[in-house]
Amino acid sequence: MFKFGLPLAVLLAGAAPALAASPATKVLHENLIVLDTHFDTPANAAVPGFDIRARHTAADGSQVDYPRMVEGGVDGGFFVIFTPQGARGVAGNAAARDHGLLRAAVIREMVAKNNDLFALATRAEEAETISKAGKRFVYISIENSSPVAGDLSLMKTFHALGVRMMGPIHVLNNDLGDSATDPKGPEWGGLSPLGKEFVAEANRLGVLIDASHASDLVLDQILELSKAPIILSHTGAKAVYNHPRNIDDDRLRALAAKGGVIQINAFSGYMIDVPKNPERDAALAELTKTYGSPRDVPADKREAYRAARAAIDAKYPLPRANIDHLVKHILHAAEVAGKDHIGLSGDLDGGGGVEGFNDVADYPALTERLVKAGFSKDDLAKFWGGNALRVLKEADRLKAQ
Repeated sequence: MFKFGLPLAVLLAGAAPALAASPATKVLHENLIVLDTHFDTPANAAVPGFDIRARHTAADGSQVDYPRMVEGGVDGGFFVIFTPQGARGVAGNAAARDHGLLRAAVIREMVAKNNDLFALATRAEEAETISKAGKRFVYISIENSSPVAGDLSLMKTFHALGVRMMGPIHVLNNDLGDSATDPKGPEWGGLSPLGKEFVAEANRLGVLIDASHASDLVLDQILELSKAPIILSHTGAKAVYNHPRNIDDDRLRALAAKGGVIQINAFSGYMIDVPKNPERDAALAELTKTYGSPRDVPADKREAYRAARAAIDAKYPLPRANIDHLVKHILHAAEVAGKDHIGLSGDLDGGGGVEGFNDVADYPALTERLVKAGFSKDDLAKFWGGNALRVLKEADRLKAQ
């Protein structure tokens, strides 16, 4: 399987060695509950022939699989139902609904077919139970809640399927509210009226609200309206790198005051400048004309596509952030929000990963960096899972209140 949507520079970054963790750090890391709050791996699992049990390589385009989770001491995480923002209206909402339901089925099928290795989790307490049983836990989340925009009663349906975290918005405005990155600018001035109902229904169901990708005003309004703490499942610190997808210090403090958590995002484009490259964009557009949508390239044309994409990436390489940039975001958030309110997402299989932190096998290298930065065992236990599980538990505890 090849994840066609990622630049080859990202895929081949696995060739650059991560900073190795010491034996003592590896033991420490292995004894923590380690989770990531944003795995886009279901997009890979939906491709015929992908095997989560097999160890993939950079050339396969996958950053998460079972062998590398074991190698990286990663106990599980939130596997994402991602729906690209399409047309709005009755037909668009129906298409988004169907896509979301099918992706939920992909996740559940992945767990069912590999139930000797994975188990579905719906409560915070189950992470430790499943880990002690020798399996990896799978929580389900939604990125871009357009699948429920046509009918918020579908939130109950997705909850019944196992969804325990939902982010209302992605890179474009939708019927629930404004995105941080829509080129047209804000449409609603924050949440739409439907978006405010979404917050109330998430609280009623005990679903953890994820404000990643939302505009600053949406975040402000969710913090005001939500009865439960919220999470930013994959977001950076704006004071370290000024990008609309990142959060400023005042909002970091407000998030922490609400009891919430920011999971620092290892996504290069939100950490360093990536200049526009019209020639590259034109070459990629031509590639899409030839082969179609990257994820839909037929099996018999994948090698040719891969070679053509490699040539483009070699001719027009992109700059890439590294683990030092990632650590700067983490340490800044720890200083501003406190160590009770931070965690990590590699945004893996969705464009994430940086030099030295390329796939799920590299997580001990980050623990090594944090130990050297003064993080204690208790700090690391909170960072790698405790904080995220706490807000998940709190959202469930406060439901229907």
